[in-house]
Amino acid sequence: MKPITYFYLKECPFCKKAFRYIEELKREHPELQTVEIDTVEESEQPEIADRYDYYYVPTFYVDGKKVHEGGIFKEEMEAVLRKALE
Repeated sequence: MKPITYFYLKECPFCKKAFRYIEELKREHPELQTVEIDTVEESEQPEIADRYDYYYVPTFYVDGKKVHEGGIFKEEMEAVLRKALE
């Protein structure tokens, strides 16, 4: 399984939606329950966030490669989670 890194901000409505989608998708698809996500709150961990190339949150990296940046829909969130299983 490939590692996922998720950059977010606590007050970001799109980030809150992404967290909600992750929970829903893991409930709906048992195969996604094992996917682990390393979360980085960029204002609390700027030393980590500064090492990555992105402008908007939520941003997802799978195995070190950026796969999504900015507002997200549920089907896009599912695609990110499934990339970890490839």
